Order: sequence, then structure tokens, then C-alpha cells
Amino acid sequence: MTTPPRNRIARLIAAFATAFAIALPSDTLGADTRFDKMRAKISAFVADKMEKLGGSRIIYKVDTDGLREAVVTDLRDDVYKILREGRIAFSGLAIRDGGVDVKIADAKGRDQLTHKLASASEGLPAYALAVTDGGDGLLRLAPTDAASAARLRDLVDDSIAMIEQRLKDAGIALASVQPEGADRIRIFLPGAMEPERITAIFAKKVRVGFRLIDLSMPAERAQTDTPPAGTEVLLGFKDKLPYLVAKDSALEGDDISYAGPGFTSDTKEPIASFRFNGRGARRFAHVTTENVGRPFAIVLDDKVISAPVIREPITGGSGQIAGNFTLEEANSVAMLLRAGSLPGRLGLVEQQVVHPITGP
Repeated sequence: MTTPPRNRIARLIAAFATAFAIALPSDTLGADTRFDKMRAKISAFVADKMEKLGGSRIIYKVDTDGLREAVVTDLRDDVYKILREGRIAFSGLAIRDGGVDVKIADAKGRDQLTHKLASASEGLPAYALAVTDGGDGLLRLAPTDAASAARLRDLVDDSIAMIEQRLKDAGIALASVQPEGADRIRIFLPGAMEPERITAIFAKKVRVGFRLIDLSMPAERAQTDTPPAGTEVLLGFKDKLPYLVAKDSALEGDDISYAGPGFTSDTKEPIASFRFNGRGARRFAHVTTENVGRPFAIVLDDKVISAPVIREPITGGSGQIAGNFTLEEANSVAMLLRAGSLPGRLGLVEQQVVHPITGP
């Protein structure tokens, strides 16, 4: 009797996972780089074996141009924040040719800027920069090639995590998602012969919005009556309760630079944490300053996942989403937030059916 392909695949993955654990001694497990390389080799080997059983192969490419633009824009925004908060006089702050130019007459001010950029502080990331002195106080700042390559790897890793989460949310448990080269991602789904059904999952962009809640009418009444102009009723992600929210977003998901699961420091409750880029941080600070005491809704694809009250201005550029989540739900929410903000959009390169290879 022939073993069903899905069972053969599951047995294959289990066998190699066991072999992988046995092959690595405990001291090797502590060496992250060697561990990651070995894991990548074994994962690629398993993926190749899976493809021989037939299924759908899909290849995406991340938008490296969009990534470079996002990195340099964040750098400019962070430079502006450091200069403003440090009361450092400057002029000519602008993005040029993949870097940031700024003129600072005071040498101490130039040193202060480069020092702060090189060390993570005040919610800002640490930058690995190539700094060029253009004379007469002109500084040119640009990410190093190594830093750019690291950001690309991070983007690919984030994209893979997002793809895996969205496949899981769609009920697709058995899939191989692997990097291919520096900027491509290969997805293989064994036994699936309709790749278009899978690419349709990623064709729809996740919509992320931060919207103010309208308190002029109870949401339950707005469901049956006509809601105020410029508002609509949306349901909660978990509680299914109605919320009367503004149709226009105060901020969009494009301004989120990071999102991930975590825990509260006191109750250890699972949460989704997020951080804005420079532009988003300024807008979030403005919105929260102008609306202290009002609730606002964090909306994912027309579902309210959280509706906290603004207790005070939030100027640090980061926040947390709590909602009685399980850790799995917090991770799903974080990945959806990230999916709406990935600077390198996924471009479809290939989708095809791979027929099983029969015989020895």
C-alpha cells in the first residue's frame, strides 16, 4: 500500500528534526551562528525532499528599494529628533543619494549627534553609519554596507514570520517557507495544486489603523440608528462588542517600524508591542496630547483589537496592545501589525505547480 504524501512529508520532517537534535552537541547549541547555518541547511534539504512529492511552489521578492528608502527616512527622522531634543543648531537636513546630509557648525554638536546615533538610547535604534566630513560643518550619514545587509536579513526574517503566521491563520499548517538568496522567499505547500489560492492570501494588504472612538452616542444605539457623520460601527476582535469609531485613521500601519509579542512586566499577560518610526512617533505624540481622556481604537481589517483610554501624552513612540490574549493570539496580532508596515513589500516572482517525481 502506498503511503499518502502528507503522511510521508510529516514523517520526513519528524525524522530530520530528530536527527538534527541528535547531531548537535550542547556546546554547539550555544553557538547561534553555527546553529542557524546548520538549521538553514537542514530546512533547505527537507524543502527539496518535500518538492519531490509534488505541490505548489511560490517565490516572492522583497522590495529592497523600499527598504533602503525606509531606512534612510527613519535615519533622517531620528537625526531630527536628536538635534531638536539636544538643542543643537543645524541647517540643511535632507535625504540625498541614499544618505542624510546635515550641516552643524558646532564640532561638539556633531560629536553629540554621531555618538547618540551609534548607541541605542531614548527609544532610538543604534545605527552603524559611514560618516563623511564634507567640511564647513557638513556631515553626510549613510548606513554601512554591513548594516544594510543586516537590515535586509531582518526584513526577510520578518517577512517569513509574517507569511508563516498568515498561512497558519488561514488553516494551512504544513508548508515550507525558506529564504532563497539574499532577497527572495520560497514557499512550498506539499499536495496543494492551486498556488493562486495561496497567493490570494497575500494579495490582500492588511489594513492597520489607529482611530478615535466617538462618545457622542452609545455604540449599541448607533447599530440600529444612523451613526454620526464620519463614523461607523466596528466589532471587537475578541469580545465582539460594538465600537463607534471615526472612519478616518489618526495614524496608519505604515508608520509602525516594529511589532512583536511580549508580556506585561507586572501580570505577565501576553501582549503585542509596537514601535513607530520618527514620523509616526511625532503624529502619535500629537494625537495623544490632543485627546487625553478619550479612548482610541486599534483596528486590524475592520476589527477592533484594543480600545485603551489615552491617560497621558505618549511621546516615546511605542505602545502595547493588551486584550486578554493567549500568547498565540498576541503573536498573530503582532504579525498582522507588522504585515501592514513591512517596508519591503512582497512582489510575486513565480507561482507554479510542481508534479511529483516518481520512481527511484
